[in-house]
Amino acid sequence: MVNLLVLLLVFMIIAAIIAIWTRDLLSAVIAVGAVGFGSSVAFLLLGAPDVAITQIVVEVLTLVILIRATIGRGVHTVSGTRDVSGMAVAGALVLLLLVFAVGAAGVLPPFGSPAVARVADAPAATYLEEGLSRTGAGNIVTAVLLDFRAYDTLGEATVLFGAILGAMALLRRRSKPGKAQGE
Repeated sequence: MVNLLVLLLVFMIIAAIIAIWTRDLLSAVIAVGAVGFGSSVAFLLLGAPDVAITQIVVEVLTLVILIRATIGRGVHTVSGTRDVSGMAVAGALVLLLLVFAVGAAGVLPPFGSPAVARVADAPAATYLEEGLSRTGAGNIVTAVLLDFRAYDTLGEATVLFGAILGAMALLRRRSKPGKAQGE
C-alpha cells in the first residue's frame, strides 16, 4: 500500500507541475482537479472515507465552478514570461517544506500503530473506553460523530450544504424576460 501511495503522490506532483507550466488555462484547471482527486483517493486508501467524500464533493464543485469560469471568459492562454526570481523563491519554499516534511515523517510512529497507546489522555482513549456507556451507541464512529463531536459534524454538513447552494446559484440558468424557464 505504501508503494501505491508513493505512486499517487508522484502523480499528484506531476499534475501540479503541469498546472503551473501549461499555457492553456483549461488544462491548468483540469490538472489542479487531478491533484484534488488524487488527494481524495489517498484519503480513501489511508482509511478516512469521510474525509475522502468531503474532498470529492468540494473538488467536484470547485472544478465545475473553475471550468465554468474558464470557458465563460474565453481566456485560453497565459501570456507573458514567468518571473524567474518568483519561481526561485517558490522553489526554495517548496524545498524547505519538503525538508520539513521528511524531518516530521522521521518522528512519526510506525504506520498502523494506534495513537492511543502513545498518549494516555488522548480523546480517542476516552471515546473508546466510555463511548458505549455515555452514548448508548454500539458503533463508536456513530458515537463520536453524533454525540461527542455533534457540533463539528453539524458545521461540516452546513459548509457542504452552503457550498452546494453557492454552486447552484452560480451555475443556474437565467431565463430570458417574457419566457418561461422550460420553453
